[in-house]
Amino acid sequence: MSSGAALVVEIASDAELKAFCSNRGGLCAVLLWAPWHPPSVHLTKVLEAIAADQKGVGFAKVNTDICPSLATSVGADQVPFVAFLDPLGNNVDKLAGADPPKLVERVKALAARPLPVASAPAQAVAGESDLNTRLKQLIDFSPVMLFMKGSKEEPFCKFSKQAIALLNETKAEYSTFDILKDDEVREGLKTYSNWKTYPQLYIDGELIGGVDIIKEMNEDGTLKEALGNATGGEEEESGKSLEERMKALINKEPVMCFIKGTPEEPRCGFSGKLVEIMKQNSVSYGHFNILSDEDIRQGLKAYSNWPTYPQVYAKGKLIGGIDIIKELVDEGALLDELGMSA
Repeated sequence: MSSGAALVVEIASDAELKAFCSNRGGLCAVLLWAPWHPPSVHLTKVLEAIAADQKGVGFAKVNTDICPSLATSVGADQVPFVAFLDPLGNNVDKLAGADPPKLVERVKALAARPLPVASAPAQAVAGESDLNTRLKQLIDFSPVMLFMKGSKEEPFCKFSKQAIALLNETKAEYSTFDILKDDEVREGLKTYSNWKTYPQLYIDGELIGGVDIIKEMNEDGTLKEALGNATGGEEEESGKSLEERMKALINKEPVMCFIKGTPEEPRCGFSGKLVEIMKQNSVSYGHFNILSDEDIRQGLKAYSNWPTYPQVYAKGKLIGGIDIIKELVDEGALLDELGMSA
């Protein structure tokens, strides 16, 4: 893994996490954090300091707002959360909450402890055959894999950005791997696939090509067909477009709140404040966790012309975000606006 001078590597996909653990060949400490949670932001700085001292341990961090699926993968139910993983990506230990002294102690203790034999990396990890095995595992990680520069959220070249835009238009599920984080994969995949440039798109383990091929397939309609076959055609099976799904969710309950997390475990301060206000005013409402569905999260911003969360709807009509809700509370007009007054 070529993370340059970075002591703590930024991970943005499940495939990148798997490759990171495999490359380290030893203990890995992965911090799940969120920019809206100050203690977890502080812990990213603590992790940098620990990483400078513990050279034998691999350190990475995951912004759960960008990649919430990774929280599920490692069993995180809150931020901050540190998962200690072996080279196969298996959980060795975990630490929930912001406790820097305990984190330092846990890293030192685990670093001094040999990994279980069953979890140790293969002995013959060098050579072309081993690289080819890694590459095949990465390609087969997801039915649709895009090897690109950067991540879905932050493409680092215009061609990767174009590929992401085309794939997003199809609403298909896909995974990505940032080749800038691993020179071995970056150079090896060129030979393995006999394709010298990036991005590279694979569907069901087969190379489709680069952005020009993706564009051609998109124009003749074969891209969506190929992606649908690879992912089981979930969109067609549901029989609903994104707009229909959003309308159905907005009208699911008389009052609907689109938040980060759940009422029991809000994942941002604004969502937590909204839940508190609704409870104080005895408002019965439905909710949807926008971190669980990236299509809804992005689509609803355009649909409602409201770029932030949370969002509150009453009888299918957008009321607004947390600031509007606070104003309505201050004016004594919240229940009226929600259509709940006696």
